[in-house]
Amino acid sequence: MKAVPFFIIYCLLAYCSTVASAQSWQAKPNSLMTEWGENLKPDQVWQEYPRPQLERDAWLNLNGLWHYAVTLKNEPKPTTYQGSILVPFCIESALSGVKKSFLPDNRLYYKRTFTIPTDWADKAVILNFDAVDWSATVWVNGAVVGSHKGAYDRFSFDISPYLKGSGEQELVVSVDDPSSLGTQARGKQQLAQQGIWYTPVSGIWQTVWLEAVSKEAWISEVRVVPDIDKKTVKIVPISNKPLRPLYKVNVSVLDGEKRLSTTTVSVNKDVEIPIKDPKLWSPNTPFLYDLQISLASPEGKVLDEVKSYFGMRKISIGTVNGLKYTFLNNKPIFQYGTLDQGWWPDGLHTPPSEEAMVFDIIKTKEMGFNMIRKHIKVEPDRWYYHCDRLGMLVWQDMPSGMVVEPRTGSEKPIHLQHVSRNGQDLYRDSESTAQFEWEMRRMIDQHYNSPSVVTWVPLNEGWGQYATERLAHAVKALDSTRLVNAVSGWALRPVGDLHDIHTYQTTVEIPPKPLERASVIGEFGGIGYPIKEHLWNPEMRNWGYQTYHSATELLTQYKHKFDQIVQMKKNNGLSAAVYTQTTDVEGEVNGLMTYDRKIMKIPVKELKRMHDVLYK
Repeated sequence: MKAVPFFIIYCLLAYCSTVASAQSWQAKPNSLMTEWGENLKPDQVWQEYPRPQLERDAWLNLNGLWHYAVTLKNEPKPTTYQGSILVPFCIESALSGVKKSFLPDNRLYYKRTFTIPTDWADKAVILNFDAVDWSATVWVNGAVVGSHKGAYDRFSFDISPYLKGSGEQELVVSVDDPSSLGTQARGKQQLAQQGIWYTPVSGIWQTVWLEAVSKEAWISEVRVVPDIDKKTVKIVPISNKPLRPLYKVNVSVLDGEKRLSTTTVSVNKDVEIPIKDPKLWSPNTPFLYDLQISLASPEGKVLDEVKSYFGMRKISIGTVNGLKYTFLNNKPIFQYGTLDQGWWPDGLHTPPSEEAMVFDIIKTKEMGFNMIRKHIKVEPDRWYYHCDRLGMLVWQDMPSGMVVEPRTGSEKPIHLQHVSRNGQDLYRDSESTAQFEWEMRRMIDQHYNSPSVVTWVPLNEGWGQYATERLAHAVKALDSTRLVNAVSGWALRPVGDLHDIHTYQTTVEIPPKPLERASVIGEFGGIGYPIKEHLWNPEMRNWGYQTYHSATELLTQYKHKFDQIVQMKKNNGLSAAVYTQTTDVEGEVNGLMTYDRKIMKIPVKELKRMHDVLYK
């Protein structure tokens, strides 16, 4: 009998260990589960390549079961852990397998081991976190490699100097999260959940992964600027460190399998590439060109190769009958979308799977919407990729922040500081201002290349509203290729590209016709229809701005409000409208779908038939 090779034994043991760990995981009992959450397999969670705008072949996914421990902030680093947590689901979620409240005086620790592939031996190894809420510190093999603050942007560390020569490497992450007792950007998270305020999200909530790059240098960013008027695309390849001009970058543009051009440029310089007879990106024709980009040393050695893509499209403000109007590719376009908060009953901020995430986009498009307002949350990169490939316009909000009168242990809700319709902007201290604006810039920079993103919304409804005009000008300076909706609803200011009102009355308010900005309704509708078997908490007040108790009443009321939008488009120069909302969320029952995505409250074909009139 022949001896079994050690490598095969090692692989079998590793496989059995993985299977045993997966079998020990269970989602915590929850009032609602999506079908994707019900069928989730912990060893297959979020395995897709996480960064489609800058893709490399050599990468390793670290999602799955990690050890976790919760301590008080003033306690030392734990020596033992309390159980397993399924990354990338936050600790408060059912799909994490933990479902525990996490308080501002707590600290959350994660630990796992990993092994570097043997063919990475001569490479630099980059550790990537796509999002951690909120303040993270990272150790590799006992040494601190870095820290980061911010809940919605990805961050990375070169961990090569901290790796052992071989064998298992230890990774530990600690997380602090002030939730609603801090000034950080957090959207609708609140410790006391009620009404429009939802369960907090703490810890890792997007993919964690490794990639291998050249130790000499690599491409850290690519900025893509299409220009349909000049029929060109400007490409700016940026390296991880300053390099001499003798380092060259080859840029190839492809239409499917057809290579349209290959251009060479010095690293950290821009190159403008002609696009003959460009295929324009739009919701009806979401064509994407592919990019292949490689970095070469002065000796001609290829150091890095990445893949990316872009769409040739232009968003602007034009004039129709003397009024300002939104234009796509130099033609008027009416944008009709849903307010999409991106919450899930089983995963909270994290969709249970990519299939689940794409389901929402596809259903929104099938209902006849051509736009999504991503409301005070930033999604995983792959969400924007699917909007890009499916043809969905996106208004991207900056998550709100800043609190007033924090009260630990109070039964009263802790709300965001708020500016009234006629009130003046708030003031905030320099440290929280710098953090908010840093996170806003990260949001813009990291999603700059997505053709689907057409509007930035830095402020919403007076929540933490400060320095409105300066922020609007700053966003425009960072990205002049998109529209800026300075503040959606409430305390409007004479700045930005859109004049945006919110109106939840049964009779929809007609917005004014400003001569210098396009007129839009950033939120309307909010019609509640609770469906008993699909409620987050049947005992709480499940509400909408108006609430009805049958599908027939809902359809009648929806059509009543929608018909007013049609008339405003015809008679009042309305450029866009956003219906609240895609799905129910916790105590809000004003979604077009239930929170678990199992019931469409109005038939999809009926909505599509109604909505088509807006695009004629």
